[in-house]
Amino acid sequence: MGKISFANSNNKTIAMSAVINFPAGFDEKNSYPAIVVSHPGGGVKEQTAGIYAKKLAEQGFVTIAYDASYQGESGGEPRQLENPYIRTEDVSAVIDYLTMLPYVDKGRIGAMGICAGAGYTANAAIQDRRIKAIGTVSAVNIGSMFRNGWENNIKSIDALSLVEAGSNARTSDASGAAVAMMPLAPLTEKDAPNEELRQAWEYYHTPRAECATAPGVATLRSLNQIITYDAYHMADVYLTQPIQIVAGSKAGSKWMSDDLFDRAASTDKSFHIVEGANHMDLYDGKAFVDEAVSVLAPFFKAKLAGVAGRAQAAE
Repeated sequence: MGKISFANSNNKTIAMSAVINFPAGFDEKNSYPAIVVSHPGGGVKEQTAGIYAKKLAEQGFVTIAYDASYQGESGGEPRQLENPYIRTEDVSAVIDYLTMLPYVDKGRIGAMGICAGAGYTANAAIQDRRIKAIGTVSAVNIGSMFRNGWENNIKSIDALSLVEAGSNARTSDASGAAVAMMPLAPLTEKDAPNEELRQAWEYYHTPRAECATAPGVATLRSLNQIITYDAYHMADVYLTQPIQIVAGSKAGSKWMSDDLFDRAASTDKSFHIVEGANHMDLYDGKAFVDEAVSVLAPFFKAKLAGVAGRAQAAE
């Protein structure tokens, strides 16, 4: 395992910060399947993405958990920009980097993500055919969540005021004023509307998982891109790769995993429900994470191994 930095192929002025993990007995002369792991909105590589990346590396993969552009230890201004189109492109930029590593098998690259990172992963796979297998944990389609609420009980048109707020923030930012911010999760315990989101506050803002590079906010201007974004756009046509979805039975966000499963065109799709888990439990609850990995690891082994077998047969 080691921290690395590389230029983002979409914007060479942005240095991407990441942690790369290697399987036991790693030999750079060999060729390995690789998995890109994308963090939640407001998260960083040291948190849940790093947990999953490390555990999957123990199962024989080269894995990479990275900080999104404009966030964590990656470069880019303004800080904390949460532009879903850029975050989707970040997934492909990390894959660009992996394809340059001699020990990564370019035909055996998978991708997974947690929360909004899962939505971005699905969106990347719709347009990037180098992703041969997809895993999601507590998936969130960030556009749907901001439009329709955590529990899908708000009409999309009612989010028009948020588009207005994002538009006004762009004017303010352009004037040279301090960049306006918004919370991506409750910033204080009293801000949380329910226990599940209280745990989101606890995760990001207490010793449970707080990290100096994860302030839990995003630029207010990001609302313009977020509200109109659909992480699953064209999934019914182009999301044909094998996909393994994991969500907690008690997750208020589970409807977004249901939506992904229903919309994905893939004929090889599975949905594993972790009984008793809510959205946040799958971030760092040991038993719950272990159960998720016990499903994801064999999924990636089977699907990425299958890709290699077909490639060799065609040669």
